[in-house]
Amino acid sequence: MYAVIATGGKQYKVEPGLTLRVEKIPGEVGAPVTFDQVLLIGEGENLTVGRPLVGNARVQARIVEQDRARKILVFKYKRRKRYRRKQGHRQPYTAVRIDGIEA
Repeated sequence: MYAVIATGGKQYKVEPGLTLRVEKIPGEVGAPVTFDQVLLIGEGENLTVGRPLVGNARVQARIVEQDRARKILVFKYKRRKRYRRKQGHRQPYTAVRIDGIEA
């Protein structure tokens, strides 16, 4: 069984036991999380597509990690003008483990 959920402005295909990184969700490590925006549920040959959401469907997950991703460098440069700007950024994320899908 698998599902497609929407969180943090992105869509993810999830199945039980999968660990994935999503945009930061408030909560402590080990706390349960419920994703209510389920767009699609597939089980074998059966496929349920929501319009836009599947009614009474939820995905249960548990927070595994709260951290920040690797640093990316933003570098702006204009030749012959002595213009250089360097800036770093680390995006916060939450790692969740999918426990179950309720249809």
